[in-house]
Amino acid sequence: MSTGTGRGPYAKTAATKLRIIESCIEAFAETGFYGTTMKDIARRAGISYTGLLHHFPKKEDLLLAVLELRAHRDEEFLARTGGLNAGTDPLGVLHGMLEVARGNTLKPGLLELHAVVSGEATSAEHPAHGHYVAHYRDLRQFYAAAYSSLRERGLLESSATPETLATMTVSLINGLQAQWLFDRQSVDVPETLRQFLVDIVPSLRPSATHERP
Repeated sequence: MSTGTGRGPYAKTAATKLRIIESCIEAFAETGFYGTTMKDIARRAGISYTGLLHHFPKKEDLLLAVLELRAHRDEEFLARTGGLNAGTDPLGVLHGMLEVARGNTLKPGLLELHAVVSGEATSAEHPAHGHYVAHYRDLRQFYAAAYSSLRERGLLESSATPETLATMTVSLINGLQAQWLFDRQSVDVPETLRQFLVDIVPSLRPSATHERP
């Protein structure tokens, strides 16, 4: 129950765990969950194998920590857009999406990790399968709610249902990010996504945005 005496050790432990998780992101992005060994992660993190097991006894524990980091990023996105409720501006949600897409290109390691592990996790036996099932379901529901709100306000110009548009949006983001990992010079993720969005939500155009009160 101490307050200040353990501050130094706690900070050191947190820094060590973060270094391990970052090394794990790097390893999983290169060889996937199944292709990565705990000894490889320990080597990358610059700690002993015994030291790694002290913090993360199993590889599944490391995967959980990495997925929690991704979940934290999702929470930051929701916080940035104000969530989605009766008082939320759905245009702000889409602007937030573009901001996140732009920020993701500054963190290629996490995108590489997502591409590799999410591909592996299509198998129901993969330890991250349930995480990704919930992740994509929640994203589709979130964007469907945003598109529904836009339609109610007369700002959506598409014959597709909000649910279909949400599925298209998530698929486009994933596909663009995968292409960007292969060709970072030619593929512009946020701009391509913006072009898709302004075609169905003209109010997102800069001139239209400036006219909003």
